[in-house]
Amino acid sequence: MFKKILIANRGEVAVRIIRACKEMGVATVAVYSEADRDAIHTALADEAVCIGSAAGSDSYLNEKRIISAALATGAVAIHPGYGFLSENDHFAALCEENDLVFIGAPAKTMQALSDKAKIKAMMQSAGLPTIPGTEALENLEEALEAAEQIGYPVMLKARSGGGGRGIRMITSADVLAQVYATAVAESRAAFGDGALYIEKCVYPARHVEFQIIADEYGNVVCLGERDCSVQLRHQKLIEEAPSPAVSDEGRETLIQKICEAVRDIQYVGLGTLEFLLDQDGNFWFMEMNLRLQVEHGVTEMLSGVDLVKWQIRVVAGIPLQLQQENVALRGSCIECRINARSTGTITQLHVPGGPFVRFDTFLVQGCVITPYYDSLLGKLIVWAIDREEAVRKMRAALCELVIEGVETNIEEQLALIGEQDFVLGTYDLRFMEGR
Repeated sequence: MFKKILIANRGEVAVRIIRACKEMGVATVAVYSEADRDAIHTALADEAVCIGSAAGSDSYLNEKRIISAALATGAVAIHPGYGFLSENDHFAALCEENDLVFIGAPAKTMQALSDKAKIKAMMQSAGLPTIPGTEALENLEEALEAAEQIGYPVMLKARSGGGGRGIRMITSADVLAQVYATAVAESRAAFGDGALYIEKCVYPARHVEFQIIADEYGNVVCLGERDCSVQLRHQKLIEEAPSPAVSDEGRETLIQKICEAVRDIQYVGLGTLEFLLDQDGNFWFMEMNLRLQVEHGVTEMLSGVDLVKWQIRVVAGIPLQLQQENVALRGSCIECRINARSTGTITQLHVPGGPFVRFDTFLVQGCVITPYYDSLLGKLIVWAIDREEAVRKMRAALCELVIEGVETNIEEQLALIGEQDFVLGTYDLRFMEGR
């Protein structure tokens, strides 16, 4: 096991990783920007190093300064969390060049799987149903020809996109011609890669993702699915597990195929396979995320498996101690993402309690919410023996959660879980249309 890990991130995910390391007896190093000098993750870690000014490009995306901080403090591994450098193959390679372990997919794996069209082809070869689409497009003319062959509507996507960004629904050739150049420029600015691809639009549908853990000895387990269909402009707002739309038979069949596919591509680490579930009950593979997901806590509450600890362990070469037949998914779990709507100082904070209520956050009274980073303040997660009780528990927890000093989306989340389609579990990706 690693003696010391540097956490190359901030906010609630940095706090989450530090807590896992403490429980494992692993020393931690926090890095922080000047804007985060007083952030809670810097106090929780054993050491803390300033790596630059407030801008992410000068700090949490500054590869050389993060590497230097790791070497200077004697860290032997770097955990990138999610976002920032978590799926950056160049950074993973830089870690390897400096004899540091990158706690995520190896650089070569990320390079091999970075092209979403190519990984779709690999998953199709491994037996998973995939959405018809293209590889990286050369130009507008190729895009127009591909869209015509596939049939409108289509989805225009950034090859290196993530987090719901870099996605457009295209309804006609005229629309495609109008937005193509802009989409290339936006993709290059956001991800450093202007390559785009097209895939068939499966709509209406539900967004359902499956969590896997794989070790270097060929052991793979799948810890069920999360339903992430409550999205606004491709940004997830509410997640739950299990999905109300997935049958026990459908889940069992797909889990078997997923484990076989992950084993076939010889993947090692934590990963998430994302699917669209159409109205006929068919699953369509979209992409695979090679990192810890924001919503990982939902699966942890449902399965009793600490994903962060096992992510660290499998990268350290420790074999999985869990077999698929022993995976026990009990009850129902719901997560609401709590986002800031403004900046300011937290003047009052009250976190809900009670059995099976969890709030993953970095907030403390007096901390400052700045405009420099993601708006996520925390993730409110509840577990209950069945979905009906879980919905009631989430409603009670949201009513109890108090965050003052900045505007939040607590009231909006409370309204959403009270809507009939959500209460009944009949929602899909159309749920947030028109808002």
